Amino acid sequence: IDGNKKKEVLAFKEVGKVAKLKKLVDESDLDLEKIFDSHAGIAHTRWATHGPPSTTNCHPHRSDPNWEFTVVHNGIITNYKELKTLLSAKGFKFETDTDTECIAKLTKYIHDQHPQIGFTDLAKAVIQELEGAYGLLIKSVHYPHEVIAARKGSPLVIGVKTQRRMKVDFVDVEYSDENAALPAEAAAQNVAIKKNDLLVPDAGLGAADKSLLHRSQSRAFMTDDGMPMPTEFFLSSDPSAIVEHTKKVMYLEDDDIAHIHEGSLNIHRLKKADGSSNVRTIQTLELELQEIMKGKFDHFMQKEIFEQPESVVNTMRGRLDIANKTVTLGGLRSYISTIRRCRRIIFIACGTSYHSCMAVRGIFEELAEIPIAVELASDFLDRQAPVFRDDTCVFVSQSGETADSLMALRYCLERGALTVGIVNVVGSSISLLTHCGVHVNAGPEIGVASTKAYTSQFIAMVMFALSLSEDRASKKARREEIMEGLANVSDQIKSILELDSSIKALCEKTFKDQKSLLLLGRGSQFSTALEGALKIKEISYLHCEAVMSGELKHGVLALVDENLPIIMILTRDDLFKKSLNAYQQVIARGGKPIVICNPDDEEFKASEAEKIEIPKTVDVLQGLLNVIPLQLIAYWLAVLEGLNVDFPRNLAKSVTVE
Repeated sequence: IDGNKKKEVLAFKEVGKVAKLKKLVDESDLDLEKIFDSHAGIAHTRWATHGPPSTTNCHPHRSDPNWEFTVVHNGIITNYKELKTLLSAKGFKFETDTDTECIAKLTKYIHDQHPQIGFTDLAKAVIQELEGAYGLLIKSVHYPHEVIAARKGSPLVIGVKTQRRMKVDFVDVEYSDENAALPAEAAAQNVAIKKNDLLVPDAGLGAADKSLLHRSQSRAFMTDDGMPMPTEFFLSSDPSAIVEHTKKVMYLEDDDIAHIHEGSLNIHRLKKADGSSNVRTIQTLELELQEIMKGKFDHFMQKEIFEQPESVVNTMRGRLDIANKTVTLGGLRSYISTIRRCRRIIFIACGTSYHSCMAVRGIFEELAEIPIAVELASDFLDRQAPVFRDDTCVFVSQSGETADSLMALRYCLERGALTVGIVNVVGSSISLLTHCGVHVNAGPEIGVASTKAYTSQFIAMVMFALSLSEDRASKKARREEIMEGLANVSDQIKSILELDSSIKALCEKTFKDQKSLLLLGRGSQFSTALEGALKIKEISYLHCEAVMSGELKHGVLALVDENLPIIMILTRDDLFKKSLNAYQQVIARGGKPIVICNPDDEEFKASEAEKIEIPKTVDVLQGLLNVIPLQLIAYWLAVLEGLNVDFPRNLAKSVTVE
């Protein structure tokens, strides 16, 4: 941040929780009451991707001991080793193990060669040398009260706060090749890595000619007499961090460079991408501050589990018409007939979103009668799987910024496939890059372990399947049965949440001092087992393996004894008798399974097994209910161990790096 004196930069770094950093700032000599005419500060909270977590490796990173250039960066620079080698040969001394430090030192190197260069042009020259993904901010003593923001493959949103109403609700984009006054016109020649050296030609990188009249990109922030109005700008990778300050936001696109200075915001690009807009729209967030507060709950995850009766209704609101037995998904309306004619539908996702795709695979095959593939994005890319022009590729992501899914999306777009996005964040990269899509409307999800996004994705995709089969008379009765089930699901989730205290007691009694756990399911309930196992692993750190019940006798049965805790999903469906065989085999080996079953099931009335009774619904929706007790088990296991439920170690909410 700006210090108390001119050209003074103060940096505060700490490993651990934000509270430790706040304490460090509070204990400093910084005058927190000082009022600036203009002020710029940058900060970053993150997990380590290069180098171990340490104060030295914490952001921000500097170009030199005088902090001439300061950088914070989200993402991974893949060519940082080459840059580091080149800059070391130029005499730069590196203090950290991070890739971000290369950005700061590269910026200083170019500035030293051309001290009169403008901040925007300097940023363009730097960015042309970076490979990989980044959302970055640059601050400099040479350009006081200014900030550069740049995005490629990592989300970046700008919040805008003004005292008066803005004149327009957009900011124009200016392209280098449209304006001779911008020195990055010959983009490929500005800073080229050639012959193991950095060559910065003098041509085109001199001081900007201020006598030339540029059209303004910031009419939104001007008063009636053409002067800049007082404006605050907030930059973040997630809009939920901004909402307490302003609801007016603008999403940067890949390759955008934003220059904030003198109460103004300018957007630059090196070149125009095909089909890209000439403006960036300032939008109003549909988000309330109380939505991102814990309220009466101890943790965000607990709050989000208990919000599911409302979040599933929000997903269906305005889309599911029970009275007329219709489903309307506005984001797919123009493409639904094309999807019906496609060769196959490929669902591509990671983690929890992958499990939600697994959960609905059967209903798509049944209703749409189209071949369905479900792919992990990373594996899909590793295999370079064949994709055809008549395929439909569906990308499911809570954040809409998942790095592997985004790379897979670009891969499919290059091959001409129709792409569909199912995301929870409006304005996210996946929502912008896909041809069409569905917003799941789950509301903001703060806890790292996804809960309500899973159930909302599940419902959104079931409605997608219902839309695809709308023209099939033979499926009418089945469709209506599923719609009736959807109408009741909110009340059924509410009744399951009433089991919270008994599930807590079960965790205290059964899982204390355990090191491992098995979770068994069959058919569509295998995806439920996978999701439950992931939740238990990621927040309680207890090893939990999901096993297809039919595979039990192919090796896993050797693990079963009276001491190993086992959870078996045994709600009634067409595969119930086969699932019961696995239950009987576990009992025969002395196992003591916890059974998730329907109320008053005759098969378990005489059993001594612990039971969690779940309301019965349509078979394809049963997994939606069965996952709720597994979420509660994961939550209470973590709480009873005294762990940080909302922020498990080594994990981030949005996985924006490979």
